[in-house]
Amino acid sequence: MESNFTGGLLGLIGINILCFLLTLFTLGLATPWAICISIEWYTKHTTLDGRKVKFVGTGGSLFGQFIKWWFLTIITLGIYGFWVGLKMTKWVVQNCHLE
Repeated sequence: MESNFTGGLLGLIGINILCFLLTLFTLGLATPWAICISIEWYTKHTTLDGRKVKFVGTGGSLFGQFIKWWFLTIITLGIYGFWVGLKMTKWVVQNCHLE
């Protein structure tokens, strides 16, 4: 079986500009949706062992996680922030499936 990535440079530049503008014009409130758009682009162009990868996460569910992570980081005086990257990776993996 073969695994590959078919995304191109122009598509990557376009999706990054879109996500940047979405985050900028909403003053960061739409960051979870921008992240989901970016992840969806990557997974749309990814094949693992001949099977397409599908991302099913939503900006709304990630927004809820962001609120929780932000709150926990505040009440632990920043200590929980060390785990946020791991929690984000776990959330992404839990929302990716093979077709």
